[in-house]
Formats: sequence, C-alpha cells, structure tokens
Amino acid sequence: MSSHVNSPYALRVRDLAHRPGEMREHSLDIAVPDAMGAGVISVREGAEMHIDLRLEGLHEGVLVSGHASAEAEGECSRCLIEISEPVEVDFAELFAYDASEDFDFFVHDDHVDCEQVVRDAVVLALPFQPVCRPDCPGLDPVTGERLADIGEQRAHEVLDPRWAALSGITLDDATSGGEDTDAASTTTPQTTEGQERSDADQAD
Repeated sequence: MSSHVNSPYALRVRDLAHRPGEMREHSLDIAVPDAMGAGVISVREGAEMHIDLRLEGLHEGVLVSGHASAEAEGECSRCLIEISEPVEVDFAELFAYDASEDFDFFVHDDHVDCEQVVRDAVVLALPFQPVCRPDCPGLDPVTGERLADIGEQRAHEVLDPRWAALSGITLDDATSGGEDTDAASTTTPQTTEGQERSDADQAD
C-alpha cells in the first residue's frame, strides 16, 4: 500500500484546511493500482477509473464527496463466460483534522487519501452473483455445455440412476414379450371337469 501522499487517490488540501466554507472541485483519471473486489467479478488492477471530487472545508475537517466510474470484469456465475459491466458509485466521507476525534479518516500531511473510501463504495456495488444476462440458462448438467449456445431442447435429461436399468427396454421388446405370453396361453390344451368324467366312464 502506497503512502498517503504518493497514492494516486491523494489530494492536497492545504488551501482548504481550517477554512470552513471553502470548496474546490477536482477530477482524477487513474489506473487502478490494486484490484477492487475478490469475488467472481472485480475492477482489475490496471483498469481505468475516473473520479469527480468535491472538497469542502469544515470546522472538523475536509468533507470529500464524489462519483467514481470504472469497468468491472469477471465471469458469469451461471455459464462461466467472460463478462464486463460498468460500475458507477457515489461516496462522501469526512476527513478529520484531529486524530483523537471519533472519525474513520483523517487529514495527513495536508493531504486526503480517498483510496479506501472509493474502494469500499466500489466493492459494495459489485454484484455477488453476476450474470451475462438476466435469463441466462446456465450449463448443461451432464455435458457442461452452455445452454444458450446449444439450445435447451438439446439439453440432456438427467436420469435417476434407480431407473437406469429400464432405459434399455424398448416398446418392441415389451410388445413381443406380451405376444409370446398370449401364444403360450392359446396353445396350451384346456381340460375341463366334464371331459375328465367322460373319459373315466369310457374307461369303465
């Protein structure tokens, strides 16, 4: 981490220090020295960032407010292709003169370093699960192919392994099996009770 004075986010505020009511506007165009965000998408190191700032002198310190814009890059959380999207954030923070005051940021060597303020705003604005489009169908669960490329009609159906043994049985097999059973039942001679008695009388 660079020092407060050498940081590309640092601005000199000697002309505003202890001068309530004084105001100055400033713009910064920087190459991000350290990536912002550690998730699926982030503003990567070296990305261009534009920051418009307003510096206002107050009794307690210098109020820094502004707007930052950059391009975030990463991958779709559903289909994993590379994506990019703009990031636009607003921020405001008071940089106190007295380090003993209950503030998070302070004026150091007549400079205010806006890096952490900008970083916090950008990271909070990044989507937790970015997508290439709102209705992205994701990946085929069997082949891993991108469904948007192959079409959902070609997606493989996930078969319950408990039914896998039945997948090899065709309708023809089931029909032929039924016909064999019917044939066997028709060729088997049927002997009735009356016929058995007639045969016994002839024998006597």
